[in-house]
Amino acid sequence: MGRLQSKLGIIGPSSRQDCDVDYTFGQVSFQTDIIDYKGNCGNISAAVGGFAIDEGMVRAVEPVTRVRIHLTNSGSVLTAEVPVVNGKAAVYGDFVIDGCPGSGARITLDWSDVAGGITGNLLPTGNVKDVLGVDGKHYPISLVDAGNPLVFIHASSLCMSGTESPAEIEGNGPLMAIIEKIRGQAAVLCGLVDRPENAAAQSPYNPFFAIVSERAAYTAINGKHIASEDVDIVARLLFMLKMHKAYPITGTVCTGAACRIPGTVAWEVLSERGKASANILIGHPSGVIPVEAKGDVKNGSPIIERLGVYRTARRIMDGYVYVRKDLF
Repeated sequence: MGRLQSKLGIIGPSSRQDCDVDYTFGQVSFQTDIIDYKGNCGNISAAVGGFAIDEGMVRAVEPVTRVRIHLTNSGSVLTAEVPVVNGKAAVYGDFVIDGCPGSGARITLDWSDVAGGITGNLLPTGNVKDVLGVDGKHYPISLVDAGNPLVFIHASSLCMSGTESPAEIEGNGPLMAIIEKIRGQAAVLCGLVDRPENAAAQSPYNPFFAIVSERAAYTAINGKHIASEDVDIVARLLFMLKMHKAYPITGTVCTGAACRIPGTVAWEVLSERGKASANILIGHPSGVIPVEAKGDVKNGSPIIERLGVYRTARRIMDGYVYVRKDLF
């Protein structure tokens, strides 16, 4: 089982009057016998609205049905705009996602309510930037919580160009060790663990770790050429102690939020086009992913007003798992 297939979503009637369904996400560890319920997954979230419509939990309205989803892990609300055909969630469409095969019907996800959902604050430490000490060296980082908490670090801080492939990064043992030590300290600052060395076992999912750098040209892992003008920021992301081959949705959401907070590591490397545009184009190992992001500063504090991403989702199987009653 791979880290991208070791996820589960538990969906049921909403416990909130202002939502249609409850959704609980679990990240199943592929190293130990634990399920981490302290985060969320954008790709699994993308399927919740369509599932709820197809199961009759939400009344289908054509051509688009809005589904308000209560994210029980964080207590926040996600709104999914799901295309509907003949009373069911649409399957076919021409929307294409870099890193995913084929095309499908475009689902719009509005994550504007997720800021601070896991740690309680958009900026978990209250700072746009912190400095962590590891093995006698200091690393400037930004901690941002939107969708999931992320650690943002400039590639140069890790002696990287920023356009390295996941295989190149994972193949560098000393680099991966430093990354986990920094992530461990960040997990403590986020209130997820008591000691940095416990992060790998107790909170392997959160926080994500994003290595960001200025726009640059590179070759994606599928051989596609990405020109510098195609992106506003280059990013490589680690979660579950491994490098992601593309870019996860909650990571995309949080990167969009970080890019709208002046002074963060992500904001510092964002292109001028990205700062002026409603959409930010994130260059990842498999291509480019857009995120709608709008922010502001009120009473001296940053706020996030819009975080929109696009996905596709379809049902691929039905099945039953029978669990012995005495285990409960």
